[in-house]
Amino acid sequence: MGILRPRLLAPAVAALLAASVAACGGDSGGGGGTTGSAEPGEKITLTVGLFGDFGFKPLYEEYKKTHPNIEITERVSEFADHHNNLIKRLATNAGTADIEAVEVGYISTFTATPDKFHNLKDYGLDARQSDYLDWKWQQGLSKDGSALLGLGTDVGGLAMCYRKDLFEKAGLPSDRDEVSALWPTWEQYIETGKKFAAANVAGAKFVDSPGEIFRAMVNQAPVGLYDAQDNIIVASNPEVKKAWDLSNQLSQNGLTAKLAAFSPPWNTGFAKGSFATIICPAWMTGYIQEQAKDASGKWDIAAVPGGAGNSGGSHLMLPKQGKHPKEAAELINWLTSKENQARVFKEEGTFPSIPALYDDPSIQSFTKPFFGDAPIGKIYSDAAKALKPQHLGPKEAEVRTAIGNGLGRVEQGKQTPDEAWAQVLKDVEKIK
Repeated sequence: MGILRPRLLAPAVAALLAASVAACGGDSGGGGGTTGSAEPGEKITLTVGLFGDFGFKPLYEEYKKTHPNIEITERVSEFADHHNNLIKRLATNAGTADIEAVEVGYISTFTATPDKFHNLKDYGLDARQSDYLDWKWQQGLSKDGSALLGLGTDVGGLAMCYRKDLFEKAGLPSDRDEVSALWPTWEQYIETGKKFAAANVAGAKFVDSPGEIFRAMVNQAPVGLYDAQDNIIVASNPEVKKAWDLSNQLSQNGLTAKLAAFSPPWNTGFAKGSFATIICPAWMTGYIQEQAKDASGKWDIAAVPGGAGNSGGSHLMLPKQGKHPKEAAELINWLTSKENQARVFKEEGTFPSIPALYDDPSIQSFTKPFFGDAPIGKIYSDAAKALKPQHLGPKEAEVRTAIGNGLGRVEQGKQTPDEAWAQVLKDVEKIK
């Protein structure tokens, strides 16, 4: 699942984890290599730490039918809290779940501390490599490539979800192909937003906020916030500055609803129809459907401006604190299987990270009535096929938060874009 929030781990907490790893060296934190498997017939409980509904609950019930000695419990928290707490628990060597989900914006933070996690190769999961998109597999490896620390659940190929009824009220086309033709570029997306604003649709803005727009633009570039040598290049990468300038145009032209992603007002905004467009990786379709239950048929899906891109996606990791790593590794293997990734996509919207599924007829033909029977399977298969991976640095999430905070200051009228950019560069300079 790829719920990327513009909220961040506290740098002090990240520093605490780094210090802990340096101090503990190869300390297992209570797990211990490939030991710790259950005795035959022993009743055990595996905990799974998540940040939202991954659609796993039906899978647990099916798994328990063939593993009657295993109980599975979920520990679900808010996105930022989940990742913050995981860092704290790893630093103090206490309190992690047996299995922890990590979103792609944070994966490099955790793969940089391989001593805190089991190497999934020790449990035979390196046999899954041929299943995966190569870049998705690489994201789950330790920095030196020697250890497999996370197995992918999904990817976040991009599209743009929009409210057909609000477009019609604004006098804009509502057919998905015609809407896609409105914005082959981000500049044209902004121009469409200005037309929407000029129509004065009651209670609705063009987009929720600039943060995810910025992220989508940067993710479409060949190189993002880091270069391949893990140097932060926010100040020198023209693609980052271009994304900054265009995202701020949305705020300056009054096109945003000023709703912070995954905040309670933002959730309410779906139900109220407070914004007409939103960046829409596959996992977002399930979120929209959950938050806007009474809007079936009003939403549709168009192409994302600027071509393909990725936003979100997660991995499942195995902290060394767990008492039953062998059984936990087997559960990870089950949850991420080809069949189960396809099933979760159809039920929850999170798109598989296994390319063999992209041409599967059951995926290609999959539609959702909620989105006007949009060909969701084909849309996101095409998006996934067109993805070009981008290197993610070790403090990716902290850098994104510094930039997101700057975009928020502009949106709230607290700073001009130039003032906010100058502060962003200072803030980013402090991230080491």
